[in-house]
Amino acid sequence: MIKINPPNGNAVEIDSKENKTLDYKDGEALDILRHSTAHVMAQAVQRLFPSARIAIGPTIENGFYYDFDIPEHSLSVEDLPKIEEEMKKIIKENQQFERREIHNVREQLTEFREKGEIYKAELLMEYSAQNPTLYVMKKDDKELWNDFCRGPHLPQTKHIKAFKLLSTAGAYWRGDENNKMLQRIYATAFWTKEDLKDYLNFLEEAEKRDHRRLSNQLELFSIKDEVGPGLVLWHPNLAFVREQIENYWRTEHRKRGYDIVNTPHIAKKQLWDISGHTEFYDENMYYLNVEGEKDYVLKPMNCPFHMLIYKSRRYSYRNLPIRMAELGTVYRKERSGTLHGLSRVRGFTQDDAHIFCTPDQFVDEIHKIIDFVDDTMKIFELSFEVELSTRPDDFVGEVANWDRAEAGLKSALEQKGIEYRLNESDGAFYGPKIDFKLKDAIGRTWQAATIQLDFNLPARFDLKYTDRDGSLQAPVMIHRVIFGSMERFVGALTEHYAGAFPLWLAPTQAILIPIADRHVEFAEFVYNRMKEANLRVETDDRSESMNYKIREAQNRKIPYMLVIGDKEIEANALAVRKRGEGPIGTIAMDELINILTKESLPAQNRQPA
Repeated sequence: MIKINPPNGNAVEIDSKENKTLDYKDGEALDILRHSTAHVMAQAVQRLFPSARIAIGPTIENGFYYDFDIPEHSLSVEDLPKIEEEMKKIIKENQQFERREIHNVREQLTEFREKGEIYKAELLMEYSAQNPTLYVMKKDDKELWNDFCRGPHLPQTKHIKAFKLLSTAGAYWRGDENNKMLQRIYATAFWTKEDLKDYLNFLEEAEKRDHRRLSNQLELFSIKDEVGPGLVLWHPNLAFVREQIENYWRTEHRKRGYDIVNTPHIAKKQLWDISGHTEFYDENMYYLNVEGEKDYVLKPMNCPFHMLIYKSRRYSYRNLPIRMAELGTVYRKERSGTLHGLSRVRGFTQDDAHIFCTPDQFVDEIHKIIDFVDDTMKIFELSFEVELSTRPDDFVGEVANWDRAEAGLKSALEQKGIEYRLNESDGAFYGPKIDFKLKDAIGRTWQAATIQLDFNLPARFDLKYTDRDGSLQAPVMIHRVIFGSMERFVGALTEHYAGAFPLWLAPTQAILIPIADRHVEFAEFVYNRMKEANLRVETDDRSESMNYKIREAQNRKIPYMLVIGDKEIEANALAVRKRGEGPIGTIAMDELINILTKESLPAQNRQPA
């Protein structure tokens, strides 16, 4: 029996083989609530659209979804209020959830097929040997609806107090684009109306920060049909933000002992055979026909190239560690349905690095990488959480090496005093990894930095160094990124700042706003002085009102608006408005230039000592 303690009222008792008590805010308690609500939603959809056939309806982070095959109707957001009303009726009926074991799979399959529930039948066939269960929703012992499901669920629908249907989308059955396109409804549920309201406010704020929406407002990037989905065109404004970040990246890597390299975008299939990518990553790779043969690959990773650079000369233990870094653009065959702005693309630039070291050096190297990540994220006002991912089922190499690698990563984290969550069986096929999940201004997490320890690929490429005793040994290899991909990191950064980049990243730092034509000449003088000081400034000398120009500058999220009228010219000064603060007073031109110059120092010059 699972007991859930709701905020008000008696404990909710859940039929289960487990025996435990959960607080209503626990993730498992929310999953039970949301999965039960998903069944209510599915029943409501089939009441309103009798020809609808259900597919799957799992819980996901912060909510749930259900997929439907509805031949005669295309769902839209206009349908959601009607479905919500039908759900409220079902909840008011206080239907019971009843768990039944499926003892006769053939009989249940026949029932599903007779009702046209082909997706439920397919799933039941797949799981027929695993003691499948059916959840029935009934009222007064009359069966009203059922689904093949593992549970657990609430005892009655009356416990569902707060839910909201959020959006509709298309989704291929089982995520395979070769299968039929189904219709998906995304939704969420909470134990209290207050929690639901807080979450909906969060979604509203997240929508305002959506980097795709901000891109239209701030002219950041575009993805064109003529180029292809998942392939990004960086417009000047966002290209400048990227340039500033890359300048920081290069300076810091050289300071921290890395050599920067560059490698090709394609390589023979033979290289990826050696690395193991053709065996373990084939479905994500693009193959190229060169001279009539499918014998080249558009690179999905940078690491094999760095290993060949290492292999081009001989090293002694005295030379190690060797640290190579590259802003390398890679290409991966992502399904079109998973693509999302800058966050999920097919071509992206990794701030990749590989460290070749001895077995007694790698823990110290991991310490240095953790410090690098920490120093970098402080600059962008980002905190992070840490996950340690261990050996997956489809791994390469010896178990003993995997055990050594996992123990080394754990040791490094524990020596640094960093709390981490264990993510079992989610490592890369060649080694375990540490993932850093960035937390943005509204509490969302984004995948960024990764540290992967690898005893396997150096052996596959036969990498060696001469040890103290003269023997040849394989180096330990550390795969490492700080930002992850430039696309995803800059997208996350755009949402973190809501498009209002700090002065050192802002494409335009200040805009001069002359009130009338007679003030334009002085604006040009100030413009030239500011450009000489390497400030990024524009002049808005259009024949529009001052208030109109200010509103437009605010919409563009320009940090400083500098108004020029008769009084400002007489005082050789500017009336300053600061983004987010409004008017802050009149400041002499030279003093203001000094203030802006100091505030716009490159990030690496402003790091804490």
